[in-house]
Amino acid sequence: MKKYSKLGLFKSKGRIFYERPNKFRTPFQRDRDRIIHSASFRRLKHKTQVFVNTEGDHYRTRITHSIEVAQIARTISKYLGLNDDLAETLSLSHDMGHTPFGHAGEEALNECMDDKGGFDHNLQTLRIVMFLENKYVKFNGLNLTIETLDGLLKHNGPLKDTKKLQNIIGIKNLKNKIKLDKNSSLEAQIAAISDDIAYNNHDIQDGIKAKLFSLNELIDIDFFREIYKSYKKNIKKNNKEIILYQIIRDSINLMVQDVIKKTISNINKRDIKNISNIYNDNQIVEFSNKFKVFESQIKLFLKYKMYNNKNVLIKNSNGKKIVKNLFKIINKKPKYFIEKSELNKNKYRAIADYISGMTDRFAINLYNNNK
Repeated sequence: MKKYSKLGLFKSKGRIFYERPNKFRTPFQRDRDRIIHSASFRRLKHKTQVFVNTEGDHYRTRITHSIEVAQIARTISKYLGLNDDLAETLSLSHDMGHTPFGHAGEEALNECMDDKGGFDHNLQTLRIVMFLENKYVKFNGLNLTIETLDGLLKHNGPLKDTKKLQNIIGIKNLKNKIKLDKNSSLEAQIAAISDDIAYNNHDIQDGIKAKLFSLNELIDIDFFREIYKSYKKNIKKNNKEIILYQIIRDSINLMVQDVIKKTISNINKRDIKNISNIYNDNQIVEFSNKFKVFESQIKLFLKYKMYNNKNVLIKNSNGKKIVKNLFKIINKKPKYFIEKSELNKNKYRAIADYISGMTDRFAINLYNNNK
């Protein structure tokens, strides 16, 4: 098997603030370790993936989702001979900017900040690692490598609209070290598609556990029906949980294999020879056309059976209500909740930082105590 190590980001351009190299760890291993040891990463264990953290101990949270994304990203990047440490770092940190109550909380906070610069969880992740996680004497933030910052900023592709970036981060703070109009690294692209693979499959598992839909409904989808057929005769009817685990396991495996094959095909057909080619090309890490159809079917299924489920929508609505009311409560007495030095910089951005950093449980308790 040909490896594509020449296309991987193994040599760092450095950090915003200079630091001496470490004898025992690469710059990207240090980035990963800084993420794992951050308070923002730890708080993800109490933040909603789909189900609010208080609903049960076995549903996925943002932290378990991020770990699962990292596992998939490592597999793909290692097989291709790329920098799996960088792919892992991007995967573990990609959701650190999420609000309590998932995307519902993000929508609510963005509405509150609509005329104040807006809110975006991807940019908030960057804000956290650049400014808010303060653990060092010489600089604010975690001072991650340029490659990690680039991947966090552009894992979904080049940044065409920079208005929110300016409002939330400030373009000058990037020190002209990131080319916003260029494509992202293969490692960043791998982290992004691993995110899709993880949540498509694991949301299905959680959805069945929550009885939002059944295994029989799931196998109406061609992709899952074909997987199910190979196990149907060998597993007892009363052991549907094992059938589900096997279906999800095989689904992830098939998707990973498809991404690897299509990525190799794209590299060869487009004559991608170096990192510069990657930055100047379109998306390279992707599903085949066949699997793009499968993915669309899965996303449509989850939309109608899970994300638009009445009970899920009610909980999302309650989450939005809590976030919006917390914004009003904190805005009335900001000094009671937030350090004066942060309020002096930008009051509304400080409020957004404070709310977005909350866990589901903390937000619920704070709201109930300040009604």
